[in-house]
Amino acid sequence: MTEQHFVTIDPAFEATESFIDFDGGRTWVAVVGSEADAQRTGDAPLLLLHGGPGACHDYLESMAALSATGRRVIFYDQQGCGNSDQPDDPARWTIDFYLREIDAVRAALGLDRVHILGQSWGGMLLMEYLVRRPEGLVSAVVASSPASMPLWMSETAKQRAALPPEVIEVLDRHEAAGTWDDPEYEAAVQVFYDRHLCRVIPAPEFDQRSFAKLARNPQVYRTMNGPTEFHVVGTLQDWEILSRLDAVDGPVLLTSGRHDEATPMQMELIADRIPQAEWVLFEQSGHLSHAEEPDRYMAAVADFLARCEGGRGTTRATARRSVGPGVGAAALRSAGAGSLTGRPGPAHL
Repeated sequence: MTEQHFVTIDPAFEATESFIDFDGGRTWVAVVGSEADAQRTGDAPLLLLHGGPGACHDYLESMAALSATGRRVIFYDQQGCGNSDQPDDPARWTIDFYLREIDAVRAALGLDRVHILGQSWGGMLLMEYLVRRPEGLVSAVVASSPASMPLWMSETAKQRAALPPEVIEVLDRHEAAGTWDDPEYEAAVQVFYDRHLCRVIPAPEFDQRSFAKLARNPQVYRTMNGPTEFHVVGTLQDWEILSRLDAVDGPVLLTSGRHDEATPMQMELIADRIPQAEWVLFEQSGHLSHAEEPDRYMAAVADFLARCEGGRGTTRATARRSVGPGVGAAALRSAGAGSLTGRPGPAHL
């Protein structure tokens, strides 16, 4: 591991940045919080898996607030994006590659005991990690993640169909032509994103920063996902893990937004299959609850982490299971009415 003396994350975090050698490339990591504070509190660190694939750590930077109690919060850019190496090699970007990268980060940083939070694609990756029952995992947080890409595609198709007709016409025309980089298409996609991705307009700066980096090098995203959140034609299009989730052992917090691309129906299916799952729904949010309702989000996650540290996380014996279909499932806890961090767009008034 090579420590670096440059700034590629908010300087206010006073993060320690370094590179980890992995599979012939370098993975950038940043640790927020001190080892001394961690030893004083005894709190296990929180490792963050960003989404995309290929969206970089930046949009998760509000999670640094979870270091306030003395817990170290660890960001890293998966190879292929952000501050990590970005070789031109589409065949490299696979689930197996990114699972091994998690182990490499843990080994390099000595994360023998750790919490892991995965957001969107990061949560998909985390679920793949969980079914392997890794050692030393205190708890897991799966944030707005699908467990079945065919189901995700079906649900986002319904959301897409609810867009204004003129927007749908633009999407249809450019998707048929494959002109995904056309500004007209990008503007139409933004209408969908304003409703279901991030409902704060304009989006927070750290969120915009991630998407700007993704736009500069979309290879990982387009290889694994496709051109947009709702036009999935990449290697993940047939992926699913619902049938394997009963192998997950340990407390898991699920979080999602009422207006999320990872719809409540999708999250309920995950909650029903993970034996020790809890689920919190953020009523005002889309896909980025941590950025849309940050105070409520951090409070919910911090409470869960603290309970798991104290051995008070949900167990197989105490888990409340769903008694039937619908969002009234027993596994669900609403975060309450809440409010967005900024001005909602016209579609949300």
